[in-house]
Amino acid sequence: MHFATLASGSSGNAILVGEENRNFLVDCGITVKRLLANLGMIDISVPRIEGIIITHEHSDHIQGVGALARRLKIPVYATYGIWDEMEKVLGELRPEQKVVIARKVALAGMQIKLVPTSHDSRESYGLKVAGKKYSLGIATDSGIVTEEMHRSLRGCDAYVVEANHDLERLRQGRYPLYLKKRINSDVGHLSNIQLAEALREWLTENTQKVVLAHLSEENNSPELALTTVIRILRDSSVKQRCSHLKIRVAPRYLPHELISLGE
Repeated sequence: MHFATLASGSSGNAILVGEENRNFLVDCGITVKRLLANLGMIDISVPRIEGIIITHEHSDHIQGVGALARRLKIPVYATYGIWDEMEKVLGELRPEQKVVIARKVALAGMQIKLVPTSHDSRESYGLKVAGKKYSLGIATDSGIVTEEMHRSLRGCDAYVVEANHDLERLRQGRYPLYLKKRINSDVGHLSNIQLAEALREWLTENTQKVVLAHLSEENNSPELALTTVIRILRDSSVKQRCSHLKIRVAPRYLPHELISLGE
């Protein structure tokens, strides 16, 4: 299994997930031009993309979905509630491109389970992707770590997970009060500390990689997110049971290098 963030943050999100020569996208909140350019940077050819699965209907996750689906003639997968919110935004698609899913779906030869998150959207989900040998947990855009997230995401071989903000930077920053309250609410975004505490429960001996994603440009920094998460994990038993773990930060505008599990 391989994966890479193609863009990450409030300015746009997209993740590539694949196995062998088959791939799918999780969201596409950037323009088609930018997405295709970023795919080219990690040597992924367009014909290998078999579909797009949507986590929720906010624009930073769906901005480019309709145009990309038309360009590549690929299906879009989302729950009924998400389709109800985003269908008009995506523009015209062929009936066979509009795939309504429930909580499980097979895509590009992998099994995907939707994991409810807690966000201020109609519906929002993380994903647990199971390939032939490895599993990937994806969880962004959640104000809290839900019980379902704990149950479903523990023990994955790799993660792309939200470390959106540093709480002190958020409190002292220049955002208006209503926006600070929204970000720090149960339907906002996870802080560095919230994410690190969740990882203490999720990481097991087989976990190889963690990519910190959806960082706030205003209320966080790659260095701060990384040092906070590493510090909290070092103070727990994770250091002993996950001796080969590598933690990285997703770039905001550029793709992360392609990560292949087992290498």
